[in-house]
Amino acid sequence: MDIDLPQPLADTSARQDTVQIAHSRSRDPDMAAQDLARCLLHPWLGGVLFFCSAEYDLEALGQALEQHFGGVRLCGCTTAGEITDEGYGRGGITAIGFDHRDFALDYAVIDDLDDFPLLAAQQLTDRLIDQCRQVGIAPIKGHTFALTLLDGLSASEERVLATLSAALGSIPHFGGSAGDDNQLAGTHVYGNGRFRAGAAVVVMINTVLDFEVFTTHHLRPLDDKLVVTAADRERRRVIELNAEPAAEEYARLVGCRVDELDDETFARHPLAVRLHDHAYVRSIQRVNEDLSLSFFCAVENGIVLTAMRAAPILDDLRDAIDDIVTRLGPPRVVIGCDCFLRRLEVEADGLSAEASQLLRDYRVVGFNTYGEQCNGLHLNQTFAGVVIGQSRRDG
Repeated sequence: MDIDLPQPLADTSARQDTVQIAHSRSRDPDMAAQDLARCLLHPWLGGVLFFCSAEYDLEALGQALEQHFGGVRLCGCTTAGEITDEGYGRGGITAIGFDHRDFALDYAVIDDLDDFPLLAAQQLTDRLIDQCRQVGIAPIKGHTFALTLLDGLSASEERVLATLSAALGSIPHFGGSAGDDNQLAGTHVYGNGRFRAGAAVVVMINTVLDFEVFTTHHLRPLDDKLVVTAADRERRRVIELNAEPAAEEYARLVGCRVDELDDETFARHPLAVRLHDHAYVRSIQRVNEDLSLSFFCAVENGIVLTAMRAAPILDDLRDAIDDIVTRLGPPRVVIGCDCFLRRLEVEADGLSAEASQLLRDYRVVGFNTYGEQCNGLHLNQTFAGVVIGQSRRDG
């Protein structure tokens, strides 16, 4: 004889997994989408956030995701490496599914990053807030955060984030710049059914669960200074440091030849702008033929760049999350935007297994980025994220 469980008991059991995580290593777009759908689809699925390798046939992947998730809100971006429920991944796709009984999730696409005035930002923000408010999960104030995903090669992050931050007001926000597996050729965000370049996705999440947005890095200042004496601000290119060709002066600082400068060198010898007691890292992207240096963040004439040294990278991340866990309890999930240069450092130091274990322990899911964002600031060589806790807020 079939016996129906009382609805409250069945509902309580289902809500144990109000945040679900999945990933696929399949390189076939349809198989990858099927893998995610098999793990994430359930009657209360309200939205999916995903991060995928740029090696996929993106058009085919987008079509497969829409087909297998059948109308569920989908948004995401390409990566410079994925953070899955098993730790660091590469060449696959990872995703988070949100239960609509505990989360109201909506997103908007910014199609033109060069034309995003404050009025447009305010209209976008108001529309997302209204959508979340209509669901009635929780009050907006104190129960809402935003996630921003931007084309990582657009060089538009500072301008867009400043405008968006003014519109968001007191709503905390973080995010990352899309990557392309360290090829620096083409990065994409996903929304409204397709991947697109030169664009951004703004995700608004309202929830009854406790959460905290944070950012951290493991870099400490040294005494060495470099003054930007010539720069092309629009292209984020430093032409001279200390009135010398930029690449030559930087190579002198770190103690190598110009032809030895590579991503690992940039990861181990970062530069930062210091404001008051805070250091904001400005990571180098590449050396150009004219011996100028291209950066991932904004640079301009006259700024002073401070050389930085690395403290233990995993200790810093563990301490940052532990501090939040003391307030929120064990995390249901940590959505993380982790600079790809941090991952290069971890791999070069033989710490990949230990790092993956740490990420698993804290249920970190996300991606390796070409830049991180936190409350309107564009950052490099940091970890930015949100810890979503176990408890449900009152009211």
